Amino acid sequence: MESLPDAIVQYILSHLNNAKDVTSCISVSKRWKESMPFIRSLYFPRNVFDTSSMRDCDDTNPDEIILKIVMMVVRLEELVVYCPFSSSGLAAWLNVANKSLRHLELRMDSLSEHQISPENSSSKLDCLGIAKNLESLRLWGVMMTQSPKWETFHYLRNLEIVGARMEDHTLVDALHLCPNLNRLLLLGCEGIRSVSINMKELEECKLDFYGAGNNSLTISCPKLISLEIQGCGWMRVRDTQCLRNLSISNSGGKVYLVDFSKLVALETLSLRGVQWCWDAISKMLQWASEVKYLYMKVEFTGDFENLLPFPEIDFVEFFNAHPKLQKFDIHGAMFAALCQKNSLKSVDSKFSIPCLEEIVLTVRSPLNAEQKMSTLESFVKYARNLKKMVIKILQMKSSHSSTDDFFEDICRFKYMNRKIVRIE
Repeated sequence: MESLPDAIVQYILSHLNNAKDVTSCISVSKRWKESMPFIRSLYFPRNVFDTSSMRDCDDTNPDEIILKIVMMVVRLEELVVYCPFSSSGLAAWLNVANKSLRHLELRMDSLSEHQISPENSSSKLDCLGIAKNLESLRLWGVMMTQSPKWETFHYLRNLEIVGARMEDHTLVDALHLCPNLNRLLLLGCEGIRSVSINMKELEECKLDFYGAGNNSLTISCPKLISLEIQGCGWMRVRDTQCLRNLSISNSGGKVYLVDFSKLVALETLSLRGVQWCWDAISKMLQWASEVKYLYMKVEFTGDFENLLPFPEIDFVEFFNAHPKLQKFDIHGAMFAALCQKNSLKSVDSKFSIPCLEEIVLTVRSPLNAEQKMSTLESFVKYARNLKKMVIKILQMKSSHSSTDDFFEDICRFKYMNRKIVRIE
């Protein structure tokens, strides 16, 4: 290193970002210390102040140590802080670096702090308004029961919040101050009941609402390409002409209503949950006629408290309505529904499943074994481009008298089509 030009040394050391490494390099030599201001990114791990190099600093206050390192950097573009800090410390760092700072990630710990000091947890959030030039903001453990006191983040393109407690109006107010978002990620958010998201530039949205699963959501984002929703019972999504990837799940409640525009560009659709109203499922399948990858893992249908099996689904009509389907991943309930109709007894000679290349089936019951085997054989017969079929045997009750015979039939089917069929 001693023989290298200063510019090369500065370039190499500028790629350091861990605060522990930075403090270690400062003590190596004057030359290395003078290269530290050219760092672009700083990362303070959760346990950063447990190391001897950090404990040996002149300042004992963690906020002051972080401030000292931040002040040393000429143009800080990214700051990641997972260790504990105060609102006053955060305000001091951001005041120093706000002109150049583009990416900020903070472990707020506001959910636990709110029980001790509600004012401190709120003021931490308000301090973020100092960094007006942010392009990306990631927050962990956020208390947002009051609307944040920010000015508009005109340059913010990415907002991620993981683990949060908020109200409907506080979320709406926060999003209103981020008008140019391209990506929005809200995971493990509780307190939301009914919210409307209207963003002209949003392209990717992932929402995970914690609770009973009876939330209501309305979205109007004309440029939306990817949408994932977890924990909502009522959903209305407008302006879906660009939507390519859609995932809807509700592990804690029921899906009662879905209202989408025609999904003309949709390529991937995932439907998951314990119970969906059949009207919601049938509408989603109708709107997603152009889908290429379909994943379905819904256990039951039925309204309100009634858990009902899927109604019968015509095999031929289903695949005629989804001619571009390339990969089909279905759980037991949907597979059983496809096996109940008699549509396979008189199939038009012109019928085919033209694009299907891969299918994953989860079988949970030996009931209607003959119809199920007929359906498996039909996949091989009519999907002439089929390259892979995976049959998953899941929690099948061995006490049932027909279980062994059904499993033998599946094994025989696998042997006859061993190039494409696999049993798990």
